[in-house]
Amino acid sequence: MSKPRDDRQKDLLLPALDQIIDMGHPLVRLAALIDWKFLDDRFGSVCQTGPGQPGLPTRLVAGLFILKHMHNLSDEVLCARWIENPYYQYFCGELSFCHRLPFDRSSMTRWRQRLGEEQLVALIQESLSVAHKTGAIGPKDLERVAVDTTVQPKAVAHPTDARLMHRAITKLVGLAKRNRVPLRQSYLRLAKRAAIMVGRYTHAHQFKRARRQLKFLRTRLGRIIRDIRRKIDGDAALEARFGPLLALAQRVRTQDQHQRGPKVYALHAPEVECIGKGKARAPYEFGCKVSIATPVTSPKGGQFVLHAKALHGNPFDGHTLGPVVADMEKLTGVEARRIHVDKGYRGHNHPHRLRVWISGQVRRVTASIRREMKRRAAVEPVIGHVKAEHRMDRNYLKGRVGDRINAVLAAAGYNFGLLLRRLAELLRAIIRAFAETVPAQKIA
Repeated sequence: MSKPRDDRQKDLLLPALDQIIDMGHPLVRLAALIDWKFLDDRFGSVCQTGPGQPGLPTRLVAGLFILKHMHNLSDEVLCARWIENPYYQYFCGELSFCHRLPFDRSSMTRWRQRLGEEQLVALIQESLSVAHKTGAIGPKDLERVAVDTTVQPKAVAHPTDARLMHRAITKLVGLAKRNRVPLRQSYLRLAKRAAIMVGRYTHAHQFKRARRQLKFLRTRLGRIIRDIRRKIDGDAALEARFGPLLALAQRVRTQDQHQRGPKVYALHAPEVECIGKGKARAPYEFGCKVSIATPVTSPKGGQFVLHAKALHGNPFDGHTLGPVVADMEKLTGVEARRIHVDKGYRGHNHPHRLRVWISGQVRRVTASIRREMKRRAAVEPVIGHVKAEHRMDRNYLKGRVGDRINAVLAAAGYNFGLLLRRLAELLRAIIRAFAETVPAQKIA
């Protein structure tokens, strides 16, 4: 694919968008503040000059990603609203109102895969730049930060041994039918009945019967695995096609509830990890850890997210502090002078240990630092808003790359949402001040 280019022109038969919308709308003002040339350089760097159809305009791609995570929309809903909303179209760089989508919905998936986390971080960087230009955040706010971790759940069902083995049987039999591999017996009807009975017996606290049905499922899954391996032996094409699923099915069959080490919790997302956060309502969550950093001060525009990064392997919080702070300083260009964390970071690996304050610490605590330590909990509502309102609460993107991309886009959507709210408040303040200065005309 050759370099993207933006050669959109006004349609002579259609009215221009700037003639039919309110140019004082917060989304229009936000579009004027964003440095689209900076995003064009970062996004366009993944494409090379050469033959082929040029990619979509980078402003269109960046605008779609911002709108999607700022308003918590799926790809399908975003495309439907983009057609209806002239402000969305103006924000993405259109000059005339479009009655049809100028792109395919699958283009968003391909652009996410093409850009990756390295280039999409530019959206967070640009959101902080716009916040600095509008006075929503200052340089001193970037020097004192609070860092915490949360779990980004994956879009998987709650994993149980019965459900995983039944799912493995279903997928193996379906793959065999599609490739015309004859099986001695599929066990689909019997496996479904056994999976249902495991749940019923467990609910009734009849665990001996439940274990008997679970053993039935495990035995039938083993039979199907061995039958498929016999039928495809010697066929390199079929072995390559069945290999990944057979390996996952074998892991599901042999894994135990109490075993240590990595386990399979979803066949379509084998990268999912089980993370225990000590919550009463959800003792275990299935996904990956995400580190979030925010100012520990009170910026005028709100608590912006300074850095967001998905961390795989379920690492200890303290071992993530050093790399996370280094990435944050590289992103913001400001060195962190004070870092406030909770007690889960004890034994951290940050090189400047005297810059880190842990909750409950007594030594080296002055009056100003004590005030900041009380503000450390400000990161908790930020995590709640990012998860509940900007698509971090359930990640639908595929693989570990999708985990990292979703964390960055959710943080960028949260920041741009704060900026949109601030611009709307400034507009209301201007209108209110103008109404107070202009005397009301007497009605004749």
